[in-house]
Amino acid sequence: TREVHRTIGLPDCVKPRPAAAHTIPSGASAPPPSSAPSRQLLAAPETIMADQHDVDLDSIIDRLLEVRGSRPGKQVQLLEAEIRYLCTKAREIFISQPILLELEAPIKICGDIHGQYYDLLRLFEYGGFPPEANYLFLGDYVDRGKQSLETICLLLAYKIKYPENFFILRGNHECASINRIYGFYDECKRRYNIKLWKTFTDCFNCLPIAAIIDEKIFTMHGGLSPDLNSMEQIRRVMRPTDILKPAEKKQKYVPGLGGSRSITAPRKPSKT
Repeated sequence: TREVHRTIGLPDCVKPRPAAAHTIPSGASAPPPSSAPSRQLLAAPETIMADQHDVDLDSIIDRLLEVRGSRPGKQVQLLEAEIRYLCTKAREIFISQPILLELEAPIKICGDIHGQYYDLLRLFEYGGFPPEANYLFLGDYVDRGKQSLETICLLLAYKIKYPENFFILRGNHECASINRIYGFYDECKRRYNIKLWKTFTDCFNCLPIAAIIDEKIFTMHGGLSPDLNSMEQIRRVMRPTDILKPAEKKQKYVPGLGGSRSITAPRKPSKT
């Protein structure tokens, strides 16, 4: 069962800041890929294990897309060093951008994927593969489905390739205490190792948690917390951070990352 998210209009009492540097200009997109894309070698950051040397991002994307048209379930087994690169490089980008993104239309907004990799590929086939369209995903990329690894790796690869045109928010399943139970931990352990799962956790702890589009559409994974009174409360959340329930009063709670649901802001009475 696919879950559908709806964006909500900001109430008048909550006014977002003017658009920040990390915005998508209206109608803009990155240059379209050539018919024969060059494969640029990207030097792995010093923080990545020494055995990673150079990582070819275009090659990673090409291999993840090779299964288009195949029978659903066919896996793409990337090298562990390549996945570590994706996590580490994407984490750097997440930290460099605001925790509350301020974006501009046109942009396509997508709900839960939950490891359904072939659904993700079909979504791109309908909406256009990056950079043909700008995207904002609302969280819950892992667990439940059988191919969480391919799903999150493609999303991270596109984030690295098109950092100003491709955005992914954090859902409650991008949390160690949740995906430890619902499938992602077991998939990492079966196909790679537990250490790689911990690398993903470090990356997830730095994801942005909400976005405002055109200063009037507010998007996040879950429903608004009753304790959320202003956008400044979101901006003050420091990363890396875990997701904790409000009952854990002695620790920080990240609003808006609970179970998936949609809330519509109350409409103003029409003038007659």
